[in-house]
Amino acid sequence: MSRATTGGRHFLQLPGPTNVPERILRATSRPTIDHRGPEFARLTHELLEELKPVFKTKGNIVIYPSSGSGAWEAAMVNTLSPGDKVLMFETGHFATQWKEVAERLGLEVDFVPGDWRHPADPAFVEAVLKEDRNHQIKMVGVVHNETSSSVVNDLAAIRKAMDRARHPALLMADTISSLGSLDYRQDEWGVDVTIGGSQKGLMLPPGLSFNGISDKALAASKTARLPRSYWDWEAMLGQNKSGFFPYTPATNLLFGLKESLAMLREFGLENVIARHNRHGEATRRAVRAWGLDLVCQDAKAYSSSVTAVMMPPGHNADAFRKLVLEQFDMSLGSGLGKLGGKVFRIGHLGDFNDLMLAGTLCGIEMGLALAGVPHNKGGVAAALEYLTGAAAHPQATTA
Repeated sequence: MSRATTGGRHFLQLPGPTNVPERILRATSRPTIDHRGPEFARLTHELLEELKPVFKTKGNIVIYPSSGSGAWEAAMVNTLSPGDKVLMFETGHFATQWKEVAERLGLEVDFVPGDWRHPADPAFVEAVLKEDRNHQIKMVGVVHNETSSSVVNDLAAIRKAMDRARHPALLMADTISSLGSLDYRQDEWGVDVTIGGSQKGLMLPPGLSFNGISDKALAASKTARLPRSYWDWEAMLGQNKSGFFPYTPATNLLFGLKESLAMLREFGLENVIARHNRHGEATRRAVRAWGLDLVCQDAKAYSSSVTAVMMPPGHNADAFRKLVLEQFDMSLGSGLGKLGGKVFRIGHLGDFNDLMLAGTLCGIEMGLALAGVPHNKGGVAAALEYLTGAAAHPQATTA
């Protein structure tokens, strides 16, 4: 069945890129302006200040014209030297990719194995760092919200573990699928470098990435010896003081970013986080009612921006996703890495509301029936019951 026969709009239920609101699309379509002119300088200064409440930081933020992978590289090349040892955790596909980038940069990675279904253990972090009496480990890298597995790592607990160990390593956090959607507090949690991207909770098209930088990380950049040019914080921060960039920025995406930040202020960031929590819980209730398994097996680590669902043995997740796309014009996230073909992912973040979630879950429940996937009926009903209760008694729900 083609889109021409289904009618309506496409349901983009990926965990990123997410739906881009009309307001942001219109903002990005403005005529391009001189990126060396006074209007642009004012825009830059405004954006760098308006981003700080989203990161919950008073520190410096830099904006790159790149995907989030570029921000990974920027975080490391600005703070580390060849041969430095770093501690990272196998919580999913993106944690694994970040580790591979570190290895290609010439870093020695202590990569703690994981099953992709549980978060990193803060007690293990503390034990490893206490053993590192010579302070050879220079960085602890954690994916806050692992998009591939819908596992959230407890950054506050990891920072407390590092502090108990009295270890000077930097803490870096990938917030690409949590910034602007989950509770995140750079300064309070002692994160030294925040890594962010534009195409998820910030509701923008792909193409911008971010580093939020602590004073400690900035000090480390003065002696770091990994080669850097495009990613150099010093060049970026120096030019940003006057409102400019060391190279051509993604001007029209910055117009969209200003609109995105305005929307988050209008909604209220805490309200946005509560909405994501509500939609995450409603989705999990649907999955449980269907009798399917969540990839994440730790209730304290459930994601509110994406839900990864295991397919029953003998059923291929990609075939199911193909059927849902063809029948209902809805895109679901694929399983990545070793979860390929075994998992489908439901994105419920960004520009999203209760009725969009209801439509998404209806498409999945119909798809399960059409695909002959063993399941119980009533997943949509369970989610709607929760959403209705949340609307009637907002203070009585987990949101």
